[in-house]
Amino acid sequence: MNEKARVAYVTLDVFTDRAFGGNPLAVVLDARGLSDAEMQAIAAEFHYSETTFLLPAEDARHTARVRIFTPVGELPFAGHPNVGTAFVVANLGTLFGKPIGDSLLFEEGAGLVPIALIREDGIVVGARLTAPRPLALGPEVTPGIVAESVGLDVAEIVAKPYPPVIASVGLPFLFASLASCAALARCRPAAQAFARHFPIADARAIHLSVRDGANVRARVFVDHGMIIEDPATGSANVAFAALTAARLPEPEGVIALDIVQGVEMGRPSRLAAQAIKRGGKVNTAEIGGRCVAVMEGRLSFTRGAA
Repeated sequence: MNEKARVAYVTLDVFTDRAFGGNPLAVVLDARGLSDAEMQAIAAEFHYSETTFLLPAEDARHTARVRIFTPVGELPFAGHPNVGTAFVVANLGTLFGKPIGDSLLFEEGAGLVPIALIREDGIVVGARLTAPRPLALGPEVTPGIVAESVGLDVAEIVAKPYPPVIASVGLPFLFASLASCAALARCRPAAQAFARHFPIADARAIHLSVRDGANVRARVFVDHGMIIEDPATGSANVAFAALTAARLPEPEGVIALDIVQGVEMGRPSRLAAQAIKRGGKVNTAEIGGRCVAVMEGRLSFTRGAA
């Protein structure tokens, strides 16, 4: 007899204070017994940029093991899935028989991800993660590759004093600064150019930004077999904060950034990022924001169908 699986899930919007903004996320509340193929099939069914799956932690001192899937593959780390999953877990109150406190620690492919809850009037409204890895810089990339990939003139890519570069705090991205918000709005990713140039040092996505002091406007384009725009990308923006801090001329300093993303695609998102530099190195990079629950229900399928 074919076994029927019924799996509880919650969906929410991350890095927003209202439903239907920010970045959607699905969280499967108990993934015990699911195969890798079934997790991948569920992520493809939701077709959000990411879906997370909660499993008991391998170390009892940690909150949970979290697996993160895009519609086409698994990721070692991502930003909005961590923030949103922490929000969901906090509102459950307990997970796998353990009470949830104000801080969580998730086991992931990139390492341990510490997360602090954000409360207002005693109610959990969001979360803030610390990047699992220190800032790692990859190769510099010519402005022409960026311009060709997003349909801009090469003169609109800022190359001085810092050219486009690959950077990561758990997941690599190509980072490029643009000359204006008008240029940012005109970006149109070119699939053929992406196919020619990516991946670059394992990076499959471009983070484009215009910075004015602490205020940042950003867009992120990702190649997941097809080019998509991501409305709120925590893993990219926390790396961007770390990269910005690393570029400070002083050996000590703190960078705090208010990042707005997703405006051009009608899903405005706000991300609060911070990076701390001590002794000439970026020691800590964090990113957080608010979340809004949207749906809850159960998946029902025949085991082995995936």
